[in-house]
Amino acid sequence: MSCGALTPGEHSPQGLQSSTPSYTDVVHTCRLREEFDLYGLYKEGDIILGGMFEIHFITVYPELSFTAKPEPLSCERFDFAGFQWAQTMAFAIEEINRDPALLPNITLGYRLYDNCVKLAVAFRAATALISGEDDSVTDYSCTGTPPVLAIVGDPGSTHSIAMSRMLGLFGVPMVSYYATCSCLSNRKEFPSFFRTIPSDTFQVKAMVQILRHYGWTWIGVIVSNDDYGLYAAKTFIEEVNKFGCIAFSEILPRNNDKSEILKIIMTIKQSTAKVIVVFSTEAYLIPLAEEIVRQEIRGRQWIASEAWTASPVFHTKELLPYLGGTIGIAVRRGEVPGLEQYLLQIYPVFDSRNNLIKLFWEKIFDCKFHNEIKNRNLSNLEDNKICTGSEDIEKTKTSYSDVSELRVSYNVYKAVYALAHSLHNLMSCEPGKGPFQNNSCAEITTVQPWQLLHYLERVNFTTHYGDRVSFDENGDALAIYDVMNWQRADDGSVKTVTIGLFDESAPAGQELTLNEDKIFWNFESNSPPRSVCSESCQPGTRKATRKGEPLCCFDCVPCAEGDISNHTDSWSNPTRDQCVLKEIEFLSFHEILGISLTTISICGACISAAVLAVFIHYRNTPVVRANNSELSFLLLFSLILCFLCSLLFIGQPLHLTCMLRHVVFGISFVLCISCILVKTIVVIMAFRATLPDNNVMKWFGAAQQRGTVFVFTVIQAVICTVWLSTASPVPFKNTQYQNSKIIFECYIGSITGFSFLMGYIGLLASVCFLLAFLARNLPDNFNEAKFITFSMLIFCAVWIAFIPAYVSSPGKYSDAVEIFAILASSFGLLVAIFAPKCYIILLHPEKNTKKALMGRAAPKN
Repeated sequence: MSCGALTPGEHSPQGLQSSTPSYTDVVHTCRLREEFDLYGLYKEGDIILGGMFEIHFITVYPELSFTAKPEPLSCERFDFAGFQWAQTMAFAIEEINRDPALLPNITLGYRLYDNCVKLAVAFRAATALISGEDDSVTDYSCTGTPPVLAIVGDPGSTHSIAMSRMLGLFGVPMVSYYATCSCLSNRKEFPSFFRTIPSDTFQVKAMVQILRHYGWTWIGVIVSNDDYGLYAAKTFIEEVNKFGCIAFSEILPRNNDKSEILKIIMTIKQSTAKVIVVFSTEAYLIPLAEEIVRQEIRGRQWIASEAWTASPVFHTKELLPYLGGTIGIAVRRGEVPGLEQYLLQIYPVFDSRNNLIKLFWEKIFDCKFHNEIKNRNLSNLEDNKICTGSEDIEKTKTSYSDVSELRVSYNVYKAVYALAHSLHNLMSCEPGKGPFQNNSCAEITTVQPWQLLHYLERVNFTTHYGDRVSFDENGDALAIYDVMNWQRADDGSVKTVTIGLFDESAPAGQELTLNEDKIFWNFESNSPPRSVCSESCQPGTRKATRKGEPLCCFDCVPCAEGDISNHTDSWSNPTRDQCVLKEIEFLSFHEILGISLTTISICGACISAAVLAVFIHYRNTPVVRANNSELSFLLLFSLILCFLCSLLFIGQPLHLTCMLRHVVFGISFVLCISCILVKTIVVIMAFRATLPDNNVMKWFGAAQQRGTVFVFTVIQAVICTVWLSTASPVPFKNTQYQNSKIIFECYIGSITGFSFLMGYIGLLASVCFLLAFLARNLPDNFNEAKFITFSMLIFCAVWIAFIPAYVSSPGKYSDAVEIFAILASSFGLLVAIFAPKCYIILLHPEKNTKKALMGRAAPKN
């Protein structure tokens, strides 16, 4: 035979000469399997693609003998869906051969085998695919293409792991359509493995999102005893432990041991978990499903993995009462135009290499061909209906001809096309621009499997259905699933209905979408079940863990007096039978105290504005001009700000109001005191200017007065800026003063900054008071220093009394005390300084003359 083995160094890329073993390195180069018959399908072609499919569920091994040739294996329980998968690969290859644009002048063939869901059978079939069919090797040069260039399959993760380890040694691509174990994403261990189905990592994410969506935190897990189930369970349990607990975890027995099945059934009955997640293939799960029917286990919400969600084996009338309402993750559904017609064109052939067709015919029509009866010595013809080969397959209704839910078959279809596009890209290589040594290209007539790997890694195309097919750096496909629900069909059996979608590429938090109106719940209330170990503790109670049990299992005990419950910002009431929201306290605009202070503040601002209007109107009169009208205007403006800044202390503290309240307060009062201080200095200098040879007023004119006020105010602004930039005041929820209340207040941030702000105001007020006190007895009829002295006395008295009152006032009353201090001191300044002037201006205009103001007071005895 010509097995097409790769000899070391021939057509291999640089660096692979020593690392890529050849077929000739195997004993007898191409012969690894024992003599036995495999069920398969075969078609000749220029390039052969291999395929592995699950067409039987049970394998019966022959008795071993050292003297006689062993009898062939016997596989039982024919799976029509699995045979559809195999036929889909044959259909895809036929379609590619008819397409003139894809692989022109190249005919693809196929060699497909049944693995009987047994690793031994699958492994022997794989060796048969890569070694050829002849019993002896006659050509050790191994020129030309290998017997099989690539393999589509295997559907089982365990099979794929074992086969990929062997195929990877030879660089033979293997594209699985149903193996989902996350372990297969390890590129170092499985360099030639690809798949058109997402990894279990994404399936677990989809299941976890469903559990979170319905608040299920108490979960049972059942897995098959293979790599698919065990790896998926490990990842799933890790994810569930982040938000819930595993009630039990059971492994389905390999050999369908009845006692092990009964133990699992007992665990299901005894557990309080209402939601059970099953990661299993069909073959492992069938015995458990049959036992569930026998023991009539109801009231469980089953969550199915993609391996059995859409399996027709379970869609029977008997299982509907027990597994109805199952929610499952399913492979993305697709459409393959023309497949149904191809499936119905099948006819029996008597070819040992296509023995699956004859076997399929016997199973679907429940008959035996005459030669089969004769070879097996079946004399009772009444029990063995004879097949004629002319039976009408269109009248049958099985999962074989059902193309309404093409999921696995669609993945098979994509896998074949991925290999075809890879070969087409390999053929399209331009000489001198190739990816191999010396920029060479591979020849389609002598292409080797490892050369095809290079192009398979970079394949990217779109199917007729509109799905993009490509592989990431791990050989994985794009992660997208349909969410299915098992519902009652018209004939009383099970039908699967698509109720949602999981798309890993969607924005975070939007990967899962469900149509709640379409979901069928197999419960009396037709609503989602509750699956928690312990119900949430009611308000006023707290969790108390149970020793030796998971965290999801707890008791609810009454809250201790003063203890916070598990609800945010809650507090237990005096009887501790429920939790109540804490009272939130701050000085509000809507309460009487807040309304009163707001009214007084606005009234003060209005009075100040009215006085300002009077002074502007009478700005040319002697009283106004004699008291430095410009400083009086600025003082009245600052008083308006002082009154209005008190409003910042009312209402719920915000970040902006917390920063502004003390800044506006500090700058307003410094501006006010600065104006009064300068007015005091002007009074003293004006009196000294009346003395002979004293011309001091020319050094402290209007410009110097404005400059002095500006400098004093800027100093306060600098203090505020440094304070805000280093430790700005922020809103603060104070729960230390009263446990039953949350007091909203402004935390000053920096005590040093606040102290400098208040201390600077106090310093200016003290200097102003001292100068005014010294000038109080100047002999003018209208001596403003007296009024300033009285106003400063009020100002200092108010703020000295403020300190102990502020410290002793609880909660919102501390803000009220500060507002009262602001208003009292502002009114003191307004009344003491401007009331006498307004009295003369408005009520005694006859005194508003220069003569009256310049007159000297009579000397005292």
